[in-house]
Amino acid sequence: MGQKRVALVTGGSRGIGLGIAQQLAQAGFDVAINGMRPESDVADVLDQLRANDVQVVYCQGNIGDSSDRKQIIEKVRSNFGRLNLLVNNAGVAPKERKDVLEMTEESFDRVLDINLKGSYFLTQLAANWMINQKQASPEFQGSIITISSVSAETVSVNRGEYCISKAGLGMVTQLFAVRLGDFDIPVFEVRPGIIKTDMTAGVQEKYDRLFAEGIAVQKRWGLSEDVGRAVAALAKGDFPYSTGQVIMVDGGLSIPRL
Repeated sequence: MGQKRVALVTGGSRGIGLGIAQQLAQAGFDVAINGMRPESDVADVLDQLRANDVQVVYCQGNIGDSSDRKQIIEKVRSNFGRLNLLVNNAGVAPKERKDVLEMTEESFDRVLDINLKGSYFLTQLAANWMINQKQASPEFQGSIITISSVSAETVSVNRGEYCISKAGLGMVTQLFAVRLGDFDIPVFEVRPGIIKTDMTAGVQEKYDRLFAEGIAVQKRWGLSEDVGRAVAALAKGDFPYSTGQVIMVDGGLSIPRL
């Protein structure tokens, strides 16, 4: 049996990122998890992933920081010596939801530095490494998957900086899909809808009501597992002729209806 493929999942210790990491581990990927918390705080999560008989390492760091991004990649390199899949999942919401007429530059810069700039330059690091691996071994299989949001196209005027960051990730996907096409490294975007996580816990009552009223075609919350299963299908190569495409995981939320 050959070496397992290696996946790096940013923001992978909780929420959607953990759902993705769990599905990748079940699919047989060795997994590197990035997060901000100390490793001791996520030990239980790492052990749960290791129960799938895969190797798991934790790469602490802020993807919005240049030196941290390099350290994250170097930890993957030193532990595994290879990287087959980057999942750009880490992201933040505004600390305070403010109308676009009142949004501060500080909030705008913070959200875009992490969600958009951080993901872009981590993708750049991973892409260059994947190109090197492909040139060294034509059998190398690599891919990049970015988790954005229905907010890339659906307006929330009280968190405009978040919407802008996710819309920008759509173009990041397109750019790298085209640039990496010659190397047969597919790049995808997954757009979740309303997903039940700790980030949405504070608005559960609001969305329970909206689901009941039909905000989505499938009248239930999305689960981290739903996103994880979509990512795993892409990562396993089940969409071999679809680079650059957007996969919606939103229960039909984005279908225009009368």
